[in-house]
Amino acid sequence: TAQHLIKDYIDSNAVLQTDKSTTFSDLSDCIDVHVREISGTQEGNFNLKWVHIAISNLKKHLQTYHMISERMMQNYLDEFCYKLNRRYFGQKLFDRLIIASIYPYWHDCG
Repeated sequence: TAQHLIKDYIDSNAVLQTDKSTTFSDLSDCIDVHVREISGTQEGNFNLKWVHIAISNLKKHLQTYHMISERMMQNYLDEFCYKLNRRYFGQKLFDRLIIASIYPYWHDCG
């Protein structure tokens, strides 16, 4: 199933970095460059550390909701990505929202 997901959602010219799980063993027909690292080594811990932290935070985030339907799962994932990408904005979050909302109008009017 991993190969089907990668073929459908990841560009074939992308560089894919994974651990040495057997799930990702044969992706040469899907991806041009596939970098595999053992996550137990010092280099693997450094490179994949934040991926594992983000996945565990997502699991914790989803545990707060009970009985998540498959139809609404994308909404929960979108909310998590929104919060993850804006975690360092702090007090500037409102200012960034205003800039993002007027930028297309400002850009078109020149």
